[in-house]
Amino acid sequence: MKLSLSNISKTYKNGVKALDDVSIEIEAGMFGLLGPNGAGKSTLMRTIATLQAPDSGTAFLDDIDILNEPLRLRKVLGYLPQSFGVYPNMSAEDLLLYFAKLKGISNSIEQKSIVDAALEVTNLTDVRRKSVAGYSGGMKQRFGIAQLLLNDPKLIIVDEPTAGLDPAERVRFLNVLREIGTDHIVIFSTHIVDDVKELCNDMAIMNGGRILQHKTPREASTALKDKIWAKNIDRDELDSHEAAYNVISSSFNDDNSLNIRVHSEIKPDESFSAKDPALEDVYFVALHESETTIQAAE
Repeated sequence: MKLSLSNISKTYKNGVKALDDVSIEIEAGMFGLLGPNGAGKSTLMRTIATLQAPDSGTAFLDDIDILNEPLRLRKVLGYLPQSFGVYPNMSAEDLLLYFAKLKGISNSIEQKSIVDAALEVTNLTDVRRKSVAGYSGGMKQRFGIAQLLLNDPKLIIVDEPTAGLDPAERVRFLNVLREIGTDHIVIFSTHIVDDVKELCNDMAIMNGGRILQHKTPREASTALKDKIWAKNIDRDELDSHEAAYNVISSSFNDDNSLNIRVHSEIKPDESFSAKDPALEDVYFVALHESETTIQAAE
């Protein structure tokens, strides 16, 4: 099973180039699409989900021509957008049974079996008779996964699913995705690095409508070995250090000083110490290099 995108581009009427010649191949498993807000992630997700057409390019899921056979793709697609509508005052079980009918599952015994399985996978069995409208944000997200599982999709797209969830709900939601990720292509779009680090076996970083990097999290981190350096500085020294070094991130220490992390092929000076690269470093380096390229082009 493989999703193949080639030279996908999209420019909106206001002149914003949301997708800029995107080409990538994604195989079964959890795939993280990581990037800041406005990077083009949601535009790419909507394009794959056949909700909007690109200006150019091709997209295939195995032998399905996504752009020319949208109805065929939708039969094997599960899509959870960044935000979805208000639910009627119905129980989770009744609403899922209704969705199962809409998806063409007419046999009542088959409907119940499929709904029971979806509730079990998403850990909603104990609250199956409660109104979905009264669910917490995390429970609604898990219900969203339950309804998209009803047609046993080959391709699952979830767009910024953990935004706004509290830590406990986020963990429960990620566990649900981890459970279903082995037998499907699951594209997980997010700006939260920890989500990708905890969940995904493959990933890409996106910004400015372009794919900046496509590697496994381990490969991406290994590529920065011996290139990440850190030191503690006073807060008023940050500007001078950003001018002198390639500072990719900074964070406060307990004493209100700053710890800065620098990307450099060699040790910047003796005041720095070497650090093992983290996925956050990979992300910040990619974004920094992308923004530098954009500024140079301007």
